[in-house]
Amino acid sequence: MLHIIWSILVGFIVGLIAHAFVPGAGPMGFWITSIVGIVGSVVGGLIARIFSRPKDGAMFHPAGFFLSIIGAIIVLLLYVHFQAPA
Repeated sequence: MLHIIWSILVGFIVGLIAHAFVPGAGPMGFWITSIVGIVGSVVGGLIARIFSRPKDGAMFHPAGFFLSIIGAIIVLLLYVHFQAPA
């Protein structure tokens, strides 16, 4: 249970940072920001595994947080691009 709460909190922080970098992203609530951050972390993790694998027994990839932000920016750009006009 604690892993899920931790994923939501880290996803929210990553989503907030990504939201600061993407122009045109309107106001988003806590849940959408968290989902963008969590999905961005997954995308960033996939990008990291393409280039290098973490060492055996490592808890996380060394560039994980940075690539999570990049992945969240990619997800947020796609979200803004495909969002229906208001």
